Amino acid sequence: MTISHRFIETNGIRMHLAEAGSGPTVLLCHGFPECWYSWRHQLEALAAAGYRAIAPDMRGYGQTDKPDAIDQYTLLHLTGDMVGLLDAIGTDQAVVVGHDWGAPVAWRCALFRPDRFRAVVGLSVPFQVRGPNRPSTVMPRTEKQRFYQLYFQTPGVAEAELEKDVHNAIKTTLFALSGDAPVEDPASLTMLPSEGGWLDWEAYNPIIADVAHGQ
Repeated sequence: MTISHRFIETNGIRMHLAEAGSGPTVLLCHGFPECWYSWRHQLEALAAAGYRAIAPDMRGYGQTDKPDAIDQYTLLHLTGDMVGLLDAIGTDQAVVVGHDWGAPVAWRCALFRPDRFRAVVGLSVPFQVRGPNRPSTVMPRTEKQRFYQLYFQTPGVAEAELEKDVHNAIKTTLFALSGDAPVEDPASLTMLPSEGGWLDWEAYNPIIADVAHGQ
């Protein structure tokens, strides 16, 4: 089964798509820190089952545009991207599937535009309503550790670390989050040292640290 690639214009950005098959449309929304490639096996399987499977690089990832302004990444923008995608490919409806950070997008697609998204599949992240508190105020934090999302809150901090060696940062992160990483407690990877950075894997596992140092 061949996976094809192209670019579309949607919601004010240029978006990269990977596609396979024909039939009813299934839209696959990846999470962090991923791209369309996470769905490569599902694209082929869905196409073989008689569906038109489409996996975009989501806004800010891969070959899709990455607006600089922080306020360009709200769920309204992300769901708008998916609506515009359907317009661009000329289809009225799709089943939307979301994994990790793609799951909140999938849930909101079905919530905001049930006329365009006739069914939703959420993987690893259940539907959650908006709570009374700002999310960052209730994220886990201890004297020695903090939830990984808190690390990304200050503009420029993560960029300075990860952009020192983009190839090694991506390799290390994907290995650490994969099934091949020898991590006894995968949930521990969501917590970072309070005074450390994203790639301080020594806090978790020396084998992952070896990968981080290019061994």
